[in-house]
Parts: sequence; C-alpha cells; structure tokens
Amino acid sequence: MIDVAIPPQTTSPVAMIRTLGLVAALCGFIIVAAYQGTFDAVQENKRIAVERAVFKVIPTAKAIVEYFAAPSGSVTKVGAGDTAPVGSIKFYAAYDASGKLAGIAAEGVAKGYSDNVRILFAYDPGSAAITGFGLVAMRETPGIGDKILVDKDFLANFPLEAKLADDLKQLAHAIVTVKHGSKTQAWEIDAITGATITSRAVGRAINDAAQMLLPRIVPNLTQLKENNGPPRS
Repeated sequence: MIDVAIPPQTTSPVAMIRTLGLVAALCGFIIVAAYQGTFDAVQENKRIAVERAVFKVIPTAKAIVEYFAAPSGSVTKVGAGDTAPVGSIKFYAAYDASGKLAGIAAEGVAKGYSDNVRILFAYDPGSAAITGFGLVAMRETPGIGDKILVDKDFLANFPLEAKLADDLKQLAHAIVTVKHGSKTQAWEIDAITGATITSRAVGRAINDAAQMLLPRIVPNLTQLKENNGPPRS
C-alpha cells in the first residue's frame, strides 16, 4: 500500500488580509460605540466635579453660571452644547442665596514634579484677591506634593493680592512663589519646604490664568453681577 502525502491546506494572503480587516473594523466599531455611549455621562461627571470644586473654593456660593471670556474682552454665558470660541477662557461666576455675585472661579494649570498640576482658584472682585484654591488633578508624589492641600502655613498664603495695573491689561504684581520663610509681599506665595516644585506649580497656575482672565472679566463685573440666572445649582 502506498501512502500518499496530502499537502497542508494554506490560507491565501488575500483571505488573511480580509479577515484581519474585518476584525480591525469590528474592534474600531466597538471602541467608537463605547466612547459615544459613555461620552455624555463622562462629561456630566466632569461638570459635577468642577461645580463641587467651585462650591468648595467659594463657600457662600449657592448657584453657578458658566461664562466664556473672549480675547476681545466680552463675556458670554455658556449655553447647552456650546463650544469655547477660539482663544476664550471658561470661568464660573458664583452667586450667594440672595443672587449677589459671591466670587469668580477658574482653572489654572502648570507643570509640577511628575506631571501637570491642575487647580481651581477663587477670585473675590470686592477685595481683588485670590481667596483660595482647590485641586482638580495632579500626579505628584503622595505625602509630598499633596501637602499643598493640608499644610497650614501654605494655606495661610491666601488671600493673595490680585489687583490689575492701571491699564487693566495685566496684574499690577505677578503672583510668584518664593523660598519658604522669605515672603514679604501680599502677592507672594511662601513655598512648602520639601514640596517646592509643587508649590511653584500652584503659583504659576494661578498667575498665568489670572494674567489672562482678570483683564477680561474685571471690566465686565457689572454684567456679571446683574446676569445671575438662570444658574446651575
């Protein structure tokens, strides 16, 4: 009896490419569907997290209205589904129980030790000062970078002077972080020993955001005081 070897079946390159293409297309469809299906929920969670942060840095706030500050100096309320115009900055006007403007909150970001440090700071128009800040996100070393949230001496830096120069185009004095124990001015931040880089990130984040935002909103304070609805609460 003669054994006849049966050659192994082979898959053509065209069939393999077609199969891989179908798999890739299916995976892409699943990823896109998952992204679209969770996008609204993710955005809503982000909005809620930011609003909670606003209420924390402005304790007297009972309602919030989102605004865009345009490079032209105008401010407009953020409507549902609105996207930020080119060059604009989003900020939050907070109102107390009587509808009075309680403060302004805005985000700032600067490079820390490990990654960017994102904060939300509060500005009081009445005293022209940064009254405090809250953390939005950071990846600093646990036990070191997070001292900015609990160190009593660091938190005692606030309020910080944030007055505009006479031309209303910039801060009269830049907000800067100085070596621990060397603060002499109301616009300086006394750094935390051992967490100097994170301390400086907070200072830069506040200064950079305030330098861009305050010249746009201070001339519009009357509008912000009067346009306190319909708020999100």
